[in-house]
Amino acid sequence: MTQERQRISGDMIRRGGSTSKDAEQAVEELAAKLGATDLNSMLFFCAPTYDLDALGRAIRHHFECPVIGCTTAGEILAPAGYMQHSLVGVGFATPEISFTPMFIPSLTDFVNAPDASLLLSPLPNSPGRQFCLLLIDGLSMLEERVVAAIHHVLRRVPLIGGSAGDGLNFKKAFVYHEGRFYGNAATMAIFSTSLPFKIFQFQHFTPTKTKLVITEADIAHRNVSEINGLPAAEEYARIVGVAVDELSPSVFAAHPVMLRIGGEYYVRSIQKANADGSLTFYCAIENGLVLTLATSEHLLEQLSSQLADLSRDLPDLQLILGCDCILRRLELEQCDYFARIADILAQYPFIGFSTYGEQYGGIHVNQTLTGLAIGAGYDSER
Repeated sequence: MTQERQRISGDMIRRGGSTSKDAEQAVEELAAKLGATDLNSMLFFCAPTYDLDALGRAIRHHFECPVIGCTTAGEILAPAGYMQHSLVGVGFATPEISFTPMFIPSLTDFVNAPDASLLLSPLPNSPGRQFCLLLIDGLSMLEERVVAAIHHVLRRVPLIGGSAGDGLNFKKAFVYHEGRFYGNAATMAIFSTSLPFKIFQFQHFTPTKTKLVITEADIAHRNVSEINGLPAAEEYARIVGVAVDELSPSVFAAHPVMLRIGGEYYVRSIQKANADGSLTFYCAIENGLVLTLATSEHLLEQLSSQLADLSRDLPDLQLILGCDCILRRLELEQCDYFARIADILAQYPFIGFSTYGEQYGGIHVNQTLTGLAIGAGYDSER
């Protein structure tokens, strides 16, 4: 017999946002769009320019359900596309999907604990019916250690996430927990659902034959002072064909490097060039690491094809939640692609934010779009 797809009754997964600069008004508008009174859970992404104390109080007042969220390097909401200075959120008002929030108040204490897994107990665990969304301080420089520990505890529960941002300021990034915003912290949602879902990682780079060996690094601060035995910024600039004083976020976005892990290549992006000639990375680095220069494929064409594939895998999409690297945003901006990508995203129920890094499984990555897609439920009769 045939299998029929059953759509979630009504409008049970709701997306919305506000561009109001006033924190309380922005939350009021979001609450009105999401219908806050009957939600069982909600997550949001907000610009760091808000009065975060006021925003936290307002969210606590308007949403009685479990809530997680974080500050961003930009917000994303279809059909508007890439946004700034805004508040966006998604609420769930169906028993077919909900989440349990968990909070890590000190990342430093977490990674220094004799057994970090004890700090996560008890974790609900029902493989195949759950997934985890992790939001973490993107300036903590602890993402790799935290995500590895969480992944070890979650085991077969799929994990994706994004590192909270601060625009392009790189000063302070925050996650939300019960009415307040915290730095050096992480929050995560353990989702339980009867709906079909899929996690994904999209990137638009392929490795070249050009190698870069890190020969001197400050591991604790993710600073690389030497590449191939030469001053890091100078050698990187030579390899990509620009002058040292031309190094900028847009250059780093166009010319990332990749690291091979388990037969797969993952992007390892550079955050900035420093006055002393070193380079600061968005991810953990170490002496002797062999990196590969990447070459770019067309971001828009790749994304359009990748989202279309998701739609084929999960017909009748209810939600696409994306954690998108700030460097992808900068590439789109540099190429004047914001209008075109808004048209692509408008075809899907997309919401997300621009990050300082992304998590996928037990790995912290850069210059990718990680996320999850949720489809419709099914009739039990076949």
